This record gives sequence, structure tokens and C-alpha cells, in this order.
Amino acid sequence: MLPVLARTERPLLACLDQVSDPRNLGAVIRSAEGAGADGVVVGAHGSARVTAAVCRSSAGAVEHVPVAVVPNLARYLAEIKGGDLPGTIGPPLKDIKSKYPDRSDLVAILTDETKRNPQTMMPPFGRNRILTEQEINAIVDFLQTL
Repeated sequence: MLPVLARTERPLLACLDQVSDPRNLGAVIRSAEGAGADGVVVGAHGSARVTAAVCRSSAGAVEHVPVAVVPNLARYLAEIKGGDLPGTIGPPLKDIKSKYPDRSDLVAILTDETKRNPQTMMPPFGRNRILTEQEINAIVDFLQTL
């Protein structure tokens, strides 16, 4: 199934790492179908498999979108054509404290990056209440250790 998923010139794949809740997996499959995705790829470890619960929450989309299980998602992304394009990789998370010496800059980026960069694809985690202020602070604390 893997060659089929990545066979087209520019496949649109939803690659999920450790989505363990079957309802969440079904919802992503449903969204992937709506977005016209060629398939969904999940890692073998820590990820839900297609079950009756996934089928229900996908509202039947699982019948139209191929779902593949790969042993190592990072290796799969490195091997497929386009696996290194934006959306599949991020900037290296190293030496963060020297890149952002002022902690408030990182907090502002996570809270609402659209203020600094209106073209960003990153959701405004704080403004949309995706993350609480406490969660944002915990992430910033972690990032500053890298």
C-alpha cells in the first residue's frame, strides 16, 4: 500500500504520529478525505489502528481513503519523494535560548504568531485557547532547555 500512497507526483498524505485515540484517528481520516488526501499514514508504535470505532468516527471516510501503517514514520518521510518539504519538517530545535534570549518572544510566538507574521501557517495557540497560558509557559520552559 505504501507505494500506492506516494505514487502520484505530489501526493497529499496526512502523516500521524502516535494518534492513539480511535475517534481522533477517525476524525483525521474524515478531514483528510474532505481535503482530497491520497492517504493517511500512521506509525506502528503508539497509534490507533482502523477499528469499528475509527470507522464510525470517520463517517465512512475510511472506506475511501487508504490508511497505511509504517514501522517508522520519520524514516518513511525521509524515503518518500517530497518527505522533506515544508509541512513535514521544522527548524532544528537547538540552541533556542541563544536564538530567543528574551523568554517573552517565545511566549508571544506560541500565543499568537500571526501578530509577528500574518502569513504563518502556525495556529495562534493562545488566542484560540488551544493551549492555556500555563501550557504555553511549560512549552517555553522546555524549549529553552534545548
